Amino acid sequence: MAMLLEPGMQSLRMGANGERCPTPSPPGSPGTPHDSCSIAPLTPSQSPRSEARSQQSPSFSVVVAIDFGTTSSGYAFSFTSDPEAIHMMRKWEGGDPGVANQKTPTSLLLTPEGTFHSFGYTARDYYHDLDPEEAREWFYFEKFKMKIHSTSDLTMKTELEAVNGKKMPALEVFAHALRFFKQHAVQELKDQCPSLPESDAIRWVLTVPAIWKQPAKQFMREAAYKAGLVSPETPEQLLIALEPEAASIYCRKLRLHQLIELSCRPPAGGAEPPQPVDSSFRQAREQLRRSRHSRTFLVESGVGELWSEMQAGDRYIVADCGGGTVDLTVHQIEKPQGTLKELYKASGGPYGAVGVDLAFEKLLCHIFGDDFIATFKAKRPAAWVDLTIAFEARKRAAGGGGGGGGGGGPAPSRCSPLNISLPFSFIDFYRKHRGHNVETALRKSNVNLVKWSSQGMLRMSPEAMSELFQPTIAHIIQHIDTLLKKPEVQGIKFLFLVGGFAESAMLQRAVQAAFGHCCRVIVPQDVGLTILKGAVLFGLDPGVVRVRRSPLTYGVGVLNKFVEGKHPREKLLVKEGKNWCTDIFEKFVTVDQSVALGEVVQRSYCPARPGQRRTIINIYCCDTDDVVYITEPPLTSGPTEGMCHHQLPVQLRGCATINFLSN
Repeated sequence: MAMLLEPGMQSLRMGANGERCPTPSPPGSPGTPHDSCSIAPLTPSQSPRSEARSQQSPSFSVVVAIDFGTTSSGYAFSFTSDPEAIHMMRKWEGGDPGVANQKTPTSLLLTPEGTFHSFGYTARDYYHDLDPEEAREWFYFEKFKMKIHSTSDLTMKTELEAVNGKKMPALEVFAHALRFFKQHAVQELKDQCPSLPESDAIRWVLTVPAIWKQPAKQFMREAAYKAGLVSPETPEQLLIALEPEAASIYCRKLRLHQLIELSCRPPAGGAEPPQPVDSSFRQAREQLRRSRHSRTFLVESGVGELWSEMQAGDRYIVADCGGGTVDLTVHQIEKPQGTLKELYKASGGPYGAVGVDLAFEKLLCHIFGDDFIATFKAKRPAAWVDLTIAFEARKRAAGGGGGGGGGGGPAPSRCSPLNISLPFSFIDFYRKHRGHNVETALRKSNVNLVKWSSQGMLRMSPEAMSELFQPTIAHIIQHIDTLLKKPEVQGIKFLFLVGGFAESAMLQRAVQAAFGHCCRVIVPQDVGLTILKGAVLFGLDPGVVRVRRSPLTYGVGVLNKFVEGKHPREKLLVKEGKNWCTDIFEKFVTVDQSVALGEVVQRSYCPARPGQRRTIINIYCCDTDDVVYITEPPLTSGPTEGMCHHQLPVQLRGCATINFLSN
């Protein structure tokens, strides 16, 4: 069904979390009609709701944020009565020696029947202890978040593959994980505040990469509904936070001792930096925050010292280097209100720490053969998990200490080899599969930088480990460099390095070497928790990011008067003696356009058929601003190019139903 473009009204509103939210027409305004043709840019509702949902924002007693990461996940919360205190989740059971378990691995274990068994360290360790034959029947998922980013045709029926090859709908897998976090968080809140009503007292915040396409973000929202975090009838109770934005929000609050400047530049004039003056109350609060046993972090009521030195208009980049993706965002300070303005739409790619894991797997395939590694993963899935755990511990040590995020800067370069233990089942299985031992395979592979230890370990030289890191680090450096060359991104003052991968000393040194000459490179303390804490702050004040850049062009399909020579003949529709051009894409917002929080775009239409009372608006989007028709083919074969059609999200269809007045 098509629409005539004449007087009426439909609005598109920018939501606090960056999602585009349609709003109903004002009472008394005509809506959007329809008439018959082969294309249906705007269609009548088959089952309209009787009334639009109330738009009043409820009040919340507590904000709970879930940082759902590729490699590790966690939650934190803050009571609205004490917003300066962010409480981290309880200490997770399990963990690895020498590795801080402030978050838990994003690992999910389901029974052979597909029911939930465990999550995190518990899931990983239980699966590891299963008998190999029994393990083949269980569903064990790890690092599955990347599937949502990499799938070009993501739907609610997309499936995920467990490590043993068994498949399950992705929506169910994500719902199981989110339900686990909900139960943990709610139980902890009840322990602290027994009188807290669960149903409407909690605002949930779920983090996603800013570079994700809208279908992926909507997928996470649907998974949250399925998990029971909130009801689809109250979508405002769940905010989708963009990960680099959350990190940026938290960085605003940091004090000087909570930051590590990799460049270590001396202050102007050689003077010592001024020391902050604290009241005794602030000192006491800070002592609480620093307590090794405390899970409570204190944040500034205003902005941190670094921000207080910044001038209106100062610009900075946040590089969120996570397990799966690298997310870059550019913000500008707005004074005096202290809000943030996005200067350039989010950019990045799938170049997180998982790339190092894949490089290690590729190395194993080179040494032992692709067919053997594939067979070993299928036949001995628990032992494969054991091997990845051993590599993870050594990966964190690569380049020196694996951190720098919690110390005084990047650690010194490591010169001694790193030993990676091969599980006995790997050594035994290889001998039975190939007829010779792993030492022979290593010698035949001609990999000079990896040796065999008689103690049953691969001895990787620092150069070998560096080679595993370099392709991923090179992609990150390239992305940041490309961004810095954009005309809109000039005069950058700071580059904040955040995310779990930002703990890597190798990455820290590479970023400092590449960009330390043009801006100050800064890493927050507890860098792996930056996004989680920022997500809590975003839930407390969603309006802190006031202006964003639209990632796509949004609009509707309409009819316009046909102009000979301008419009193609195949678009001609003759109706009641008038010539109309179908499928015209009328834009509401164009890609990369600055859109302020709460800004409203209005268009006017009128009914084309007497007696029509309702219709549903279909919103179309594409990633360019020069598209004329909704039926234009993709510009390239890439999955993100060309025109995409999205009916309004389920939770907003009530808002999109247009009621027409009688003439």
